[in-house]
This record gives sequence, C-alpha cells and structure tokens, in this order.
Amino acid sequence: MAGPTVERAARTHDGSTGAGTLLRAALPSLPVVGSLPGVRKARPEGFEGLALTRPPVTVERPHVEAYGDLCGFPRKDVAPLTYPHMLAFGLHMAMMTDSAFPAPAIGTVHVANTVTRHRHVVIGEQVGVSAHVGPSRPHTKGTVFDFVTEVRDGDGELVWESSSAYLRRGRGDAAAPEGTVFPDAPATGATWSLPGDLGRRYAAVSGDHNPIHLYPLTAKALGFPRQIAHGMWSLARCVAALENRLPEAVTVEVAFKKPILLPGRVAFGSRPTDDGYAFSLSDPRSGAPHLAGVSRPAAGG
Repeated sequence: MAGPTVERAARTHDGSTGAGTLLRAALPSLPVVGSLPGVRKARPEGFEGLALTRPPVTVERPHVEAYGDLCGFPRKDVAPLTYPHMLAFGLHMAMMTDSAFPAPAIGTVHVANTVTRHRHVVIGEQVGVSAHVGPSRPHTKGTVFDFVTEVRDGDGELVWESSSAYLRRGRGDAAAPEGTVFPDAPATGATWSLPGDLGRRYAAVSGDHNPIHLYPLTAKALGFPRQIAHGMWSLARCVAALENRLPEAVTVEVAFKKPILLPGRVAFGSRPTDDGYAFSLSDPRSGAPHLAGVSRPAAGG
C-alpha cells in the first residue's frame, strides 16, 4: 500500500488517548482561542508530514475480545481483521492534534479506509506500530489527508497496514481524481438495531471520544441532530458479517457515506464479485447509503 512521502523523522509516542488529547483536538476550532500561540494550527503551505511510532505493544486478549464482542466477531486466538487500528488510533490523534498538522481534528471527517492483512495477528504477539501522514491531496469537497499505518512483527515483517482518508471541507477542486467506484451490493434482508450508547461503548474500547459519537447534546453542538456511529465500527461490523468468507491475506476498502444516527437501524448487503465481496450498509427505509465496500485478496497473498 503506497503511502505519502514524509520528510520528518518518526518520533515515539505511547499510543494513549485521554482528556488532554480531546482538549487539544477541540481548542483549534474555537473562535479566538484557535488563533493563540501554541494552539494555532500551521498553514498548509510547507507541511511536509508527521510520523510517529510506539514502543512494541502486546496484543492482549481482554482488549481484543472486548472489541470483537462489540463489533460482532467470534472469539479466536487471532485478532479480527480491523483490530490493529485500535493500536494505531492514538498515533493518528497525536498527529492530528500536533500544531504542525494544518487542520483541526474536530471537523475533519473520516471518508474512506483501506485495510490489508498479510497474515493473522496472533493474540499474545508483540508488534511494532507506526503511522505517518503527508501533505494533503485535492478533493472535490476540500482536501484529504491520508494517515498510513504499518504493523510489523518481531522480525520486522509487515503483517498489517491501512490507509485512513480524512477530509477537511473547504474549497474543492473539480478536477480532483474521483475515488473508488464500488460495485452495488443491495440490502439482502439483514438489519441491525444500533443502541443509543453504541458510540460511548466503542469510545471506551477504541479511545475515540469524538463528541459527535457520544451524546445528543455534544453531537448537536457540532451540527448533527444526535450522536452518530463511528465509521470504523460500521466497517468492523460489516467485516464481521463476512469474516468466515475472507482469506487470511485480504484487502478491504470502504467509503463512508451518510452518517448513521444513534439509536437507529441499518440494512446490510453483500454479494460475491470476481475476486471477493461487495458489501454495503444503508437506511432500511429510504435506501440512503451509509457505507460501500469491497474485499479482494491481498497483493501477493
């Protein structure tokens, strides 16, 4: 998976998230406060990138099972396909809240994700996790930053990687390349009821306490009628529904469409393609799309 060129040397971060991280995420979006020294974001011009790595981390069964239970995965001795994102999220937030990163974290929207598993990550295994982001690329609705993550085993072999695309809305570029065109995957009858506290439960496992996911009041303050589901939860839930049909070496690519309001219901759809599966989440009443995705064997897998 090709990532952006990053000129800045990687620094070490422990991967944690907490109240301080959320505060650093919120302050740059506040009037007056956001322009203060130490809070003010750097200008996009000249941004060369950021890179972080965390000390070796052990994949622990209690955390894997808490994550898997919430997302619908069966319990096994290997981590679910999407689980390593949990090990990298703190690095993503640390880069987003760095003053050198030229966009506030709050209001930056997760619009797409590509995950590749080269082999299973085994529970109890110790892995190295690193992430980097480079300069933005043009988008029809603003600019996009690609956060690339790599997970390597004790021998330095790449076992898992991902690219998370975050959109900063603004003046778009009509000539920007279009994103992936996903094959249709109409709803096939399965519907899932999502509780109002799903965002809070996922935040407790993932460390992603973005206020748009937590309570009606905090979501309304950011322009939503009520709290919305995490995009990475919706991806994980779809992957869990396909889990026993995916090869060990696999790539899954998704685009996040309309937010899923909580509480709510979603309809799942999937169908075989020439080399994998197309899948979707949609509103069971209107058919409005929430997520479109596709799986395929990983290159070289």
